[in-house]
Amino acid sequence: MRSLFLFFSLLYLAIFPLYPQTGPAPRSFNDIFPDIASSAREKIFSEYGYSKSSEKNSVQNVLAAKSTLDPRIVNSVFTKQPGFLVEAVLVVPGRAGEYSLLDVYNALSKVRGLKGRLYHSFTRDQNIPLFEDVTRIESSKRNVPVADPAPVSVIPSSEVIHMRLKDVNFGNSFYRGDMKLEQRGLLYSLTNSKNLSYLFIPVIKEEKFLAQLYFEPVLEGVLIYALAGADVSDFVSSRIDMTSAISKRLAVIISWVADGITGKQRQALARPLDRAAAF
Repeated sequence: MRSLFLFFSLLYLAIFPLYPQTGPAPRSFNDIFPDIASSAREKIFSEYGYSKSSEKNSVQNVLAAKSTLDPRIVNSVFTKQPGFLVEAVLVVPGRAGEYSLLDVYNALSKVRGLKGRLYHSFTRDQNIPLFEDVTRIESSKRNVPVADPAPVSVIPSSEVIHMRLKDVNFGNSFYRGDMKLEQRGLLYSLTNSKNLSYLFIPVIKEEKFLAQLYFEPVLEGVLIYALAGADVSDFVSSRIDMTSAISKRLAVIISWVADGITGKQRQALARPLDRAAAF
């Protein structure tokens, strides 16, 4: 009997050596974006990734419209009726299975890692930190600093993070980050819990900015898909370059998470949206 049990155990291992029963096998990038243009794909697999801006409130203008991503990821941004949109896609390179959702979750939990990350300011023609200070706080109503947690071994099904960012343009800014397991990945929804103001003038009112970031381990590494939108008044949009304001913040956030996933600090700066890349 023992020999028969051993025979079937070895037979099982011979048939299923690479497929532990821990969830579905990872998809490839092409499984998620089957009809993407080669030029866009090349940028997605480059160091900075792909990004585009739009002032058109149409879901058909984004790459995700022809993907297998959950439509709710995009639709939740469009329900805010944003006047400005930025879409960004990046694949963090890696071997199949090298990085997991746990790596993504732990990277997102280290919010203090956003502090001091540089971007190139075209108006100042120099590299400057976008967020001069970053602190996790108790809640949007209690501005009490709390420490980033230690890395965990199990991802909670959902979690809410509150943070205060000293923004180079907007001063003290307050955000809420909602994390939850979604589809085959992790969805991170980031919104401003208070007005974003410039020289005491409200630029983006409370909860009028929303960024949806979706992370999924794929055969080529980790897919990062992001769509951010903001609803602002005509008075503000005529005086502030909103596509630049949104894109540089999204670029810094994406580079922060990508570095946190791999544990490597890239030498390149987070690059705001290329002016030539527009819908």
